[in-house]
Amino acid sequence: MDKAEFVKECEALGVTLPPHALGHFSLYLELLLEYNAKFNLTKIDTPGEVWRKHFLDSLSALLVIKPQGKVVDVGSGAGFPGIPLAIACAGLHVTLVDSLGKRVRFLEEVVDRLDFGGSVKVVRARAEDFGRIPEQRERYTYAVTRAVGSLNVLAEYCLPLLERGGVMLAMKGPAAVKEVQTAERAVKLLGGGELKTLVWALPGGGEQRVLVAVEKLRPTPLAYPRRAGLPSKQPL
Repeated sequence: MDKAEFVKECEALGVTLPPHALGHFSLYLELLLEYNAKFNLTKIDTPGEVWRKHFLDSLSALLVIKPQGKVVDVGSGAGFPGIPLAIACAGLHVTLVDSLGKRVRFLEEVVDRLDFGGSVKVVRARAEDFGRIPEQRERYTYAVTRAVGSLNVLAEYCLPLLERGGVMLAMKGPAAVKEVQTAERAVKLLGGGELKTLVWALPGGGEQRVLVAVEKLRPTPLAYPRRAGLPSKQPL
């Protein structure tokens, strides 16, 4: 996928890119490939596939979330979907959370070079620890994640961070459809409502993507998230 195809597919998603966006995405791509040669941030390392499988795929979040509000990207990795969302949507204030030093250094470099004017922050923390910080709990409009993990684990990471009426969005592959039923108990316990799915095919290859959204209905009990490591070892 080249830039022109990327713009066309963004329009098909209903996303109108601001004037600076292609320049920002191009610089982001340059930095990603440069760092990736040293630190192995992503297995997707050809420009065309980065435009398609990282940038466009990240923007598919806008099929579910609105382009305004406070977003926390949990387990941001190399910045997906948080940085593409920040580039495309000036109305989003984005916090990128990751626990690995090399990824955090990369994210800080990208945020500095793209000059988001303070609307994007990078935090080094495990998701469980971040969710136990009083100042971070129940303050975000959206908690988004493309991180690896089952839905019941991701819910324990994300739902404590959402304000009432906020939305958790897990961006996953086809296996998510089978995870929805097993995650219902955990989601309810954590203050969430019904798990809703939207299936989307990634242009240029047809890979199936499943967007799983959960609205926050009630406050999350203070016992969650549990201490680091427990959510993945002993899922709810």
